[in-house]
Amino acid sequence: MSTCATVSGDLDEPVSGTAATARTWLLLEQPGPWGVKALTSSHLDPALGRALEAAADGTGVRIALIRRPGPHADFGTRRVRKVYAAHTTPGNAWLHSATTAAPERLLDLDFAALGQGDHRTFAAALGGRPHTGDPLALVCTNGKRDRCCALLGRPLAAELAAREVEGIWEVTHLGGHRFSPTVLVLPHGYAYGRADARTVVEVLQGVQEGRIVTRGCRGSSAWERPGQAAELAVRASVGEDAAGVLSVVRTDGAAPRWEVTVAHADGRHWRVVVAQGACLPPRPESCGASLLGTPARMDVVAVRELTTAALAG
Repeated sequence: MSTCATVSGDLDEPVSGTAATARTWLLLEQPGPWGVKALTSSHLDPALGRALEAAADGTGVRIALIRRPGPHADFGTRRVRKVYAAHTTPGNAWLHSATTAAPERLLDLDFAALGQGDHRTFAAALGGRPHTGDPLALVCTNGKRDRCCALLGRPLAAELAAREVEGIWEVTHLGGHRFSPTVLVLPHGYAYGRADARTVVEVLQGVQEGRIVTRGCRGSSAWERPGQAAELAVRASVGEDAAGVLSVVRTDGAAPRWEVTVAHADGRHWRVVVAQGACLPPRPESCGASLLGTPARMDVVAVRELTTAALAG
């Protein structure tokens, strides 16, 4: 059976620069089935879902629903839910957690502050504290968005859970169905495509050791797509795998060509030229699409380390 993911894989479509963009992720546990737009088509009160969408709009916060791998029965009883907030910007990356039996309390959050990396609002509204457990791996499994997420994502989540890998959750939507199984790892916010259990375990081990695994990496959600591709290109160019040391500090230009400046915590800088191309031949961008598309791709044209004189200029 041909799916958008199998076609994308067969065509070797590049995954770099395809991650969803979010400086801050807000995750709410919601058991039961999920619809296409899970915040308003699940067992979560749709009025609350719409209010949360409105509150987060334009703030840099992306809200997603999560659930434990396995059967998704929801008997409608009021229950204590897990809530996570994670900020992904290097130098201020953090992951906090809380529990609540009243998900409407999420509306008490200052979403603008949360998007800027201020975790105090999460503590004030929900009693959130720094997460002390293992990093999180969120596997997209929402088959109502795209069947690939169910066909490929749910078996991956189940395998990881069966292997007793800690920090595994199913999540509603990470974008890029054709790269399924797709996984987001927090707190640093790097996304992965065409993931398998071995890769996820390797990535989680890397996070615990302060390393970023770049194999299969789509990019960091802290940056827009050109910045994602540029940061990964610098990592490849200089062999840098340390977490939290590279930042996108400037992006000049507009589609289809950008010059992205990437800075290292040690003071080094690089100028990365990124060009937007089109993936050919046309392919299904999702299994539900009636027409074939030519999705944009981020091609790194050049990586050049900047001298002190160039920086001054």
